[in-house]
Amino acid sequence: MIGVGGSDWKHYLRRKPHVVKRRIRKGIPDCLRGLVWQLISGSRDLLLMNPGVYEQLVIYETSSSELDIIRDISRTFPSHVFFQKRHGPGQRSLYNVLKAYSVFDREVGYVQGMGFVAGLLLLYMSEEDAFWLLVALLKGAVHAPMEGLYLVGLPLVQQYLFQFDHLVKDHLPKLGEHFAQEMINPSMYASQWFITVFSYSFPFHLALRIWDVFLYEGVKIVFKVGLALLKYSHDDLVKLPFEKLIHALRNFPEDAMNPDTLLPMAYSIKVSKHLDELKDEYEKHHGKVSDSRVKQKLQQLSAADTASIQLEGQQICD
Repeated sequence: MIGVGGSDWKHYLRRKPHVVKRRIRKGIPDCLRGLVWQLISGSRDLLLMNPGVYEQLVIYETSSSELDIIRDISRTFPSHVFFQKRHGPGQRSLYNVLKAYSVFDREVGYVQGMGFVAGLLLLYMSEEDAFWLLVALLKGAVHAPMEGLYLVGLPLVQQYLFQFDHLVKDHLPKLGEHFAQEMINPSMYASQWFITVFSYSFPFHLALRIWDVFLYEGVKIVFKVGLALLKYSHDDLVKLPFEKLIHALRNFPEDAMNPDTLLPMAYSIKVSKHLDELKDEYEKHHGKVSDSRVKQKLQQLSAADTASIQLEGQQICD
């Protein structure tokens, strides 16, 4: 399917997209994962079109986020051997990628949740490849841009949580009603799902399978997996009071984390049409996340308001 260095990929994808989708959903072979991720995300093309850019960003540019990045490096996958050694190769590579992106896109800069995304990519590819995949995701090389996850006030996170809240009420009405009674909303448990695409607290074997599909099909898989988790644990969750409910939503049982059980359940949930409708509804009240007017409004906020929003965003990331 891939050919030497990806030479056959686009041809195969055009001829048999249904086969590609089916095989990606089964799980990309680990030895091919890094290359396939670059091919399906569009990052390989960005890399080839921009020779020398990454080196320039890392070596010759400075970033106002450098101290924040250094502070957070040791908190990113602290139990993974690649990132454990202080100033080791893993931590150095992670610093370089995050620093380069904060220079490349100074409006987004650096937000703590980005470290988990970049860290996951570095396990399967070089620094430069990981950087361009991060660019492809945030700038929307194939799917809708994700930079709104990390802009001041986390505007895209707010949109996704709005959509997810309504999907829960629609697909799992009994649980949605229980959440309302206990005053539970998605920002209390699902923010990290979207900010890090399940790479923060989920088992690696599950996170990798989700990322396979995410890079090919887009963010809808995050909604589907979230709904599948709630559906799987539905009968237990509807019985729990507030405190135990919060704990359960942040600590799903081990059997719920089996990708061969959870992912088929997620694939069976249809959300695309409803997501589009909810996005339109959200934008009527809040404006488009990508709209320049939103950015202008953010720039016009007083210093106190800006600090308040940044604090809220940092708390969500933490």
